[in-house]
Amino acid sequence: MGRQWLHAKRAVVNNRKGQLVGKLVKEITVAAKLGGGDLTANARLFAAVEKGKKASVTRDVIERAIHKGAGTGGEKIDLAAVTFEGYAPHKIPVVVECYTDNVQRLAPEMRVLFKKGILGTTGSNKFLFDHLGIVEAHTATASPDLEAAAIEAGANDFAPLTHAENDDVPEEGASGARFLCERTAIHAVSEWLKANGWTVITSEMGYLAKSFPELTDTERAEVGEFLHALEDNDDVQRVWAAFK
Repeated sequence: MGRQWLHAKRAVVNNRKGQLVGKLVKEITVAAKLGGGDLTANARLFAAVEKGKKASVTRDVIERAIHKGAGTGGEKIDLAAVTFEGYAPHKIPVVVECYTDNVQRLAPEMRVLFKKGILGTTGSNKFLFDHLGIVEAHTATASPDLEAAAIEAGANDFAPLTHAENDDVPEEGASGARFLCERTAIHAVSEWLKANGWTVITSEMGYLAKSFPELTDTERAEVGEFLHALEDNDDVQRVWAAFK
């Protein structure tokens, strides 16, 4: 067999990396289409570009995606932003954000994926989430005043953030925090944090569940498998769930 298993593993990793880059480029393109190509005036685009940079998407690719979406390049975009709501196994609420060039194809695909999940169902549930801006960051300052930072940055709320919750937060020598803000304030909050010694690791619009049901280890495994199946769809951009 030799090292075939290693080559297979590398192929899987490379495929997932390529899939991630493709999804991020879609997100940047759609954001520019919906709100224009100016990052300072388009919070959705700013958040998408920040995610692209974190994933090492090249500057040229990002700029082409912006031009394509904003209509300032030679290519024409035909992508639609679609959101699906439903429930994972054990009645865990899920919101699925998609960008697709074929809604008629995607809709039945989503229904099949939900049906394959154990007790997975479609159904309205956005009222169980807050739709807001989420900025996660860390600082080398020991025991920072998170409340003061949130007020100065323009965030509405805050919470400590650990390495276990976001592995981009160093395990030692750093203090992490999640700042919640209005969707239009993502750029301002991120820029204030950067200017005041924070390293921003997440800057995006998202759906934050208002509560998180308790699950057993077996139930958590079933929910996790279901969510991974959703994320593997090429048109699925982000899956939000009441699941830690």
